[in-house]
Amino acid sequence: MPGRPNIPVRRWDADTLVKPDWLDNGDNAWQLTAATLVGLQSVPGLMVMYAGLVKKKWAINSAFMVLYAFAAVLICWVVWAYRAAFGKKMLPFVGVPGPAVEMNYELKQAYLPAADVYAAYPMSTMVYFQFVFAAITLVLIAGAGLARMNFLAWMVFVPLWLTLSYTVGAFSIWGGGFLYTMGCLDYSGGYVIHVSSGTAGFVMAYWVGPRHPRDRTEFHPNNVLLALVGVGLLWLGWNGFNGGDPYTASPDAGAAVLNTNVCTAMSMLTWTMMDLVFFKKPAVIGAVQGIITGLVAITPAAGYVAGWGAIIIGVCSGSIPWISMNILGKQRWFLEFSDDVVGDFHTHLVGGVVGGFLTGLFATSEGTAAFALATTGGAIDGNGRQVWVQIVGFLFIIGWNIFWTSAICLFIKYVLRIPLRYNEEQLLIGDGEVHGELPYAFFHDGRHEYDAKYGQPDPEKARGVLEGMDAGRDGSSEEGSSGQVGVNKKSDKQA
Repeated sequence: MPGRPNIPVRRWDADTLVKPDWLDNGDNAWQLTAATLVGLQSVPGLMVMYAGLVKKKWAINSAFMVLYAFAAVLICWVVWAYRAAFGKKMLPFVGVPGPAVEMNYELKQAYLPAADVYAAYPMSTMVYFQFVFAAITLVLIAGAGLARMNFLAWMVFVPLWLTLSYTVGAFSIWGGGFLYTMGCLDYSGGYVIHVSSGTAGFVMAYWVGPRHPRDRTEFHPNNVLLALVGVGLLWLGWNGFNGGDPYTASPDAGAAVLNTNVCTAMSMLTWTMMDLVFFKKPAVIGAVQGIITGLVAITPAAGYVAGWGAIIIGVCSGSIPWISMNILGKQRWFLEFSDDVVGDFHTHLVGGVVGGFLTGLFATSEGTAAFALATTGGAIDGNGRQVWVQIVGFLFIIGWNIFWTSAICLFIKYVLRIPLRYNEEQLLIGDGEVHGELPYAFFHDGRHEYDAKYGQPDPEKARGVLEGMDAGRDGSSEEGSSGQVGVNKKSDKQA
C-alpha cells in the first residue's frame, strides 16, 4: 500500500523472546488475570465500599484516598519498592531497593533471588501481581482514617509506609527473609497484608485523632447498596488474591479458591447468626463484616488446609472478630483511644491473627507440599513447632508496624509540619470544602462549592450567568461557557 513503511513481519519463533522456553502461556494468563482480580478489589471494590459506608459528605474524600493510594503505590513500586520486597537480600528483613522498569528486566523470567523461586512467566507479570497486593494494603489502612485525615498527609504517608513497613513484611515472609527461612506460613497475605494493615490503621487512627463529634455520634452509611457492590467485588476478587499465590495454575490454586469461598460463606453465616442471637436482627452491615473477616482469616491458610479446616476457620472468623468488634470495640476507653472508622483492628488485625494461628494448627502436609514447601504441615500433622512459628510471625509484624506507623505520623506532623487532620471548618463541611465537589447531584445537591459552604448561590457565579444570558439575548455572543448561552437562546425562541 502507498505510504506504508517497509517493516518486516515478525514470525512466531519459539527460540526467541517472543516465546522463550521457560514461558508457560497458561500460567502467564492466569497470573495476569489473578492480578487484575486483586486490582479490582481496590479499584473500584474498596473505593465504592468506603464511599457507601461513610456519611454523604465524605463519600468523595473516602473514594479518592483509595484511588490516590493505588496510583502512588504503583509508581513507588516499580521505581524502588518491588526489589526491596522481592529482590536480593540486603538485611534479614529487607532486600536491596532498585528500579523494575528496564525492558530487559521486564522480559526475563520471573525469579525471587533471596527465596530462590522461579515462575514460568516474565518479571513484568510478577511485578504487577505483587503490586496489587501492596496497593490493597495501603487501601485497607485508609479505612481507619476516613472522614478526617488530611489528604496531603495521606499523600505523604503512602510512599513512606510502603517503603518502611510493607517491603519489610513482604521480604521477611515471602521474599526470602528470616521468617521465610523459619518456615512461617502465610499463603497469601494474612500477615503481610492484613495484620500489618490492621495494626497500621489502628495506630494511624490514634495519631490522626477522632472524627468530628457530630460525625462520631451520628455516622450512618449513605449508601448501603453501594457498600454491598464493593464487598461483592472484594469477595470475588479474592479468587485472584488467594488463587494466584502458587505462582502457577496448579491444583493448589484451585484448592485455595474453593477454600476461600467456603470459609467466607461460613464466616458470613456465623456473623449473621451472632447478630440474630444477640441483636434480634440480621444486619447487612454485619454480613459485610463477616465476609471481610472470613476472607482475611482464610488468606494465610487458603491452600494449606483441607475443606473442613476452611469451615472451622470460617466459624472462628465469624465469631471471634464479632466479639472483638461488639464487646471490646464498644468500650468507651477503646473508642476514645483510636477512632478506627471501618474497624480495621477487628476485621484485619484480629481476623489475620486468628487465621494465622489456625494455619499453624490445621495446615496439612499435602497442602504445604502442593505449594512446593518443605514444611510438613501444622499441628494436625504432628508439627507443633508451626504454631509458635506462626505466633512469632504475627508478633513481628505487629511490633514493626506499631513503631514505624507511629514514626511516620510523627515525622509528617512535626518535621514536615503537615497537619494529620482537617481543620474544624473542613470537618464540618466535608467534600464540599476539601475537594470543592459533592458526590450526588440530586436536585439541588449538585451545587457549586460556594453553595455547599455557605448555603447560598455564589454571587460571582450568578453574575456571570446573568451576563452571559443578556449577551445571548442581544446576539452579541454566539456561545457561552459550556454552551449554556446557546441553550438559553434556544429557550428564548421557544418561549
